Amino acid sequence: LRLTADVAVVGSGAGGAMAAQELARRGARVVVLEEGPALAPSQMRQREEEMLPLLYQERGGRMTDDLAIRVLGGRNVGGSTVHNTCLCRRAPAALLEQWARDHAVSGAGPRELEPVYASVEAELSVGVIEAERQNRNNALLARGVARLGWRGGPLFHNRLGCQGSGFCELGCPFDAKQNAAKVLLPRALRLGARVLADVRVVRVVHRGGRVRGVAGIALDARGQPRATVEVTATAVVLAGSAVGSAVLAGRSALPDPFRTLGYGLRLHPGVAIAGWFDEPVDAHRGIPQSYECTEWLEPSPRSDRRVWITTVFAHPVGAAAMLPGFGAEHRRWMLRYRHLAALTAMVHDESSGHVGVRPDGRARIDYAMSCSDRRQLALGVRAAARLLLAAGAREVLVPSSPPHVLDDPGQVERIPESVADPRSIAVTSVHPLGTLRLGDDPRRAVVNSAGEHHQVEGLFVLDGSLFPTSLGVPPQLSVYAFARHLAPRVLDRLGA
Repeated sequence: LRLTADVAVVGSGAGGAMAAQELARRGARVVVLEEGPALAPSQMRQREEEMLPLLYQERGGRMTDDLAIRVLGGRNVGGSTVHNTCLCRRAPAALLEQWARDHAVSGAGPRELEPVYASVEAELSVGVIEAERQNRNNALLARGVARLGWRGGPLFHNRLGCQGSGFCELGCPFDAKQNAAKVLLPRALRLGARVLADVRVVRVVHRGGRVRGVAGIALDARGQPRATVEVTATAVVLAGSAVGSAVLAGRSALPDPFRTLGYGLRLHPGVAIAGWFDEPVDAHRGIPQSYECTEWLEPSPRSDRRVWITTVFAHPVGAAAMLPGFGAEHRRWMLRYRHLAALTAMVHDESSGHVGVRPDGRARIDYAMSCSDRRQLALGVRAAARLLLAAGAREVLVPSSPPHVLDDPGQVERIPESVADPRSIAVTSVHPLGTLRLGDDPRRAVVNSAGEHHQVEGLFVLDGSLFPTSLGVPPQLSVYAFARHLAPRVLDRLGA
């Protein structure tokens, strides 16, 4: 298959879908290429063993190279917006100011982005989850926050017509998520864009300092190569996530004179802590992650409060993999499933990793948490334990190896810092960022403040790869906003 377009967009998640819509709206001929399948709501079967391989990269098993941290990312039309929990948080204003001050990012401060954020929130129907719509897990977090006198509040989501089934992370069969797949891509299609599913882009074609298009392969239902795909384009937008875009850039032999490509990876690593309550919690039902605790989150440089806390829960297979013990001990915890609540503590990390390419073409993710970040993670574990006990938990489980079981607030400070060692506790990343960083200094950034590659004209990055640091909060709203903010710069290149 050989196509010609003004812009080839690689990836169809928040960044790629927004870019496709904005460019098609302004008359550009756009082709979107997505590695994964296009799934209808009726195909979201709420079965873990069926949906995880369909929705997640490497069947949900992608890990850092040392096997210490699981890194989850989307793989279908709509990207991670299909399986995420609809959380919408703006980047903290102080962080945007830091990027301008410390990373030479221009034109993306709070004043410039405020109307962009507002327009995205309106388009995607972002609204607060009121107390009466919070499930029991989130109500218990709110109770713990109130009893401790800590900062917290309800979260904002982009969902309409939610049925409260609780299976958001396996895709929504009720089509309630106002996301890239439901809102943006259909509009882009109506405006003339083309979306090709099951196409893995393997190389960005570039010559003489200019992008020329992309080359890839079409995959069959088993993921095997079926045909070659070539798109000749004046501009190319990378929007395949901080991992996927970096891997593609690495495979494409892009110029990298200052060794910036793939570096600066942030993972926003998090762990889960469970509480056992007398009354049923049924945390697997209802709207997940609708309340947050921000008592320990001040995302400023060298802050000693870099932990964001919200609720988390797993469906039975995921819970069985996380709960400790074997045989009778494991069974004892599983029998408590309906009575368990769980929180996650995520660190606004300052550790910096790297995404490279393995010999077989897959991602190699090198990342090690610094001592400072591990201390913050331990702080988050203790804070989550306090919240659960304050909410009325009979016991709190820290699922480390060995596990820690607490039934009194006085025991919290005895949780050792070693509990935050990724080899001792399951650590997960759902918000990888960085790797193709934004900034006007080519010695420190891959792309300039317009999102264009410093050495290759016409090559743009419009996904979470852009962000110079962790956000400390969920990134999807910021990915949408930056893609909308920078899409006109792609048009400027077409005009040139």
